[in-house]
Amino acid sequence: MSRLLALALLCLCSLTAVAASPVIDKVVVHKAERQLQLISNGEVLHQYRISLGRQPVGHKRQQGDQRTPEGIYTIDWRHESPAYNLSMHLDYPNLKDKMAAYKNNVDPGGMIMIHGTPIDEEYPEWYFEGLDWTNGCIALGNAEMREVWNLVPDGTLVEILP
Repeated sequence: MSRLLALALLCLCSLTAVAASPVIDKVVVHKAERQLQLISNGEVLHQYRISLGRQPVGHKRQQGDQRTPEGIYTIDWRHESPAYNLSMHLDYPNLKDKMAAYKNNVDPGGMIMIHGTPIDEEYPEWYFEGLDWTNGCIALGNAEMREVWNLVPDGTLVEILP
């Protein structure tokens, strides 16, 4: 009987701990600072160093420009990638991006992700640190990406600032 009571108390304590952990309700990317922040109720809970597209200054205008977009997006699905470990897709292009591309008669591109670093024997993970190497995505180290993957639910707002 005492074992059953101890087990019940342990379950109750673990449920309380899960309920007490804050929910990430926003991701903010500061491109100029190469920083990604996880925010809960307006408070920054985690910060990570990131890499961006090879042309990091300015908003993504069209497919192939190697720029990371700026604006408000949402994480709409996720994928376990053999090339980039874990990846979370942003709903780029949004309506504003599509309208600008249409006006300029260009393809806005797509497949903008928050993802890890490639698994490549020729180029180890440390090789990518401090480089802007993506085609417009937001990249983290693989350990950091695992943490973000576990903390950030689908549907989370992502604000990308210059």
